[in-house]
Amino acid sequence: MTERFSAREAIALAGDDFRELPVPMREFKPDGPLSWQGYDDSRRRALTRTGEDESVVCGTAVIGSTRAVLIAFEFGFLGGSLGERTGDRVEAAYTHARAHRLPVVSLVATGGSRMQEGMLALTQLQRVARQSALAREAGLPQIAVLRDPTTGGGWATLGAGADVTLALPGAQVGFAGSRVRPSDADPAAYTAEAQMAAGAVDAVVREEELRETLALWLTLLTAPAAEAEGEVEVEVESEAASGGEVEPVPPPAALGAPGLPATGWDAVRHARSPERPRAAAYLDAYFSRRAAIGGDRCGGSDDGMLCGFGSGPAGRTVAYAAQCGTATRPAGYRTAARLIRLAGRLGFPVLTLVDTPGAANDAQAERQGAGSAIADLFAAVATARTPVTTLVIGEGGSGGALALAAPGNTWATPDSYFSVIAPELAAAILKRPASEVRDTADQLRIRPQDLVELGVIRGIVEHAGR
Repeated sequence: MTERFSAREAIALAGDDFRELPVPMREFKPDGPLSWQGYDDSRRRALTRTGEDESVVCGTAVIGSTRAVLIAFEFGFLGGSLGERTGDRVEAAYTHARAHRLPVVSLVATGGSRMQEGMLALTQLQRVARQSALAREAGLPQIAVLRDPTTGGGWATLGAGADVTLALPGAQVGFAGSRVRPSDADPAAYTAEAQMAAGAVDAVVREEELRETLALWLTLLTAPAAEAEGEVEVEVESEAASGGEVEPVPPPAALGAPGLPATGWDAVRHARSPERPRAAAYLDAYFSRRAAIGGDRCGGSDDGMLCGFGSGPAGRTVAYAAQCGTATRPAGYRTAARLIRLAGRLGFPVLTLVDTPGAANDAQAERQGAGSAIADLFAAVATARTPVTTLVIGEGGSGGALALAAPGNTWATPDSYFSVIAPELAAAILKRPASEVRDTADQLRIRPQDLVELGVIRGIVEHAGR
């Protein structure tokens, strides 16, 4: 179990210059809206124990160089449960964030809704969900930090509903709290690490790294594109929220061999070479710093699809989705679609790197909805609210690669190819012998220069250093 911080200790861990927001006033009749016997005594004991008069503390703080609204739960106050007054404060915090165009950081530690207020407490989740949705519509980033424990409605709204979800190591995370799970439930499934493996958490961050991690995320997600590398204003506004035009980014320069392939089979050999630079090398060369998201929020993750945001050319914040040369799994497609839609809401251009022999086609991939996942990514790219730039850096294997490619703005490196199907499979379908695979590769016209001539790609990027 991770250490349990009080709300104000968590705030101090995350940022500086905390300024508490005015507290909305709500009068209760004795023992609350349900006249629950002993409720007032429980609240008084919680106040004495924690120094807080409610389960959440809201205000603004500076994290790195960005001022953000903080919503910090006090688990010591009735288990950090949500009641009507909690809902009042969370709503007021989001209203302040929208009025001042500030990102929202939630430091969550809650056991769920407050029983002593019954259904009135449970309906606070609808209030919180609406405020989160209004922040999304306004183009304001939302980051959640999951402390121990994060369960019930707090996890299902502020936690799982955030744009970026971080967690402290060992934190208990799950919709079902420890006292309401099946008796034979595996406790390891209800941890931050398990939720990350299931694609519901982007990263597990150690306490000593939390402030730096939050500062990086806030800089990337809120800084105006031209200022991402320099001084960051305290109160910022995304390009999408301000209505400004977002320009596409230039594709990265080629890192591999500069010469164009002589034949279609040469293009295949070059793209499949283990010595060819992979996605990570391109991302490291293109971005001065970056932060990754992970998981499809549907129970899966794919290490073969790298997604996140980074500081790109001229310090611009750019979203990226990059295949790593493996067969892309359904979770990878869903994560990329999530990334593209998030970039659109926040007003950032997108860079995609294509490198896959194709979509995973095993039975498990089919059970995980490969077709619908690929369709969703096609739709995300087709309807992207900000420009998408694509560079084919290796294998472009059929629709599993095309789903990540931007129509009309796709480029290629000299050591890549793009094909309707792999030459070996094309020959097999056409009932040709293995000796004709190389000729088939030529007939498919899959070399970068062929793709330019056919109008499939815009051009071939120059080799780095030329």
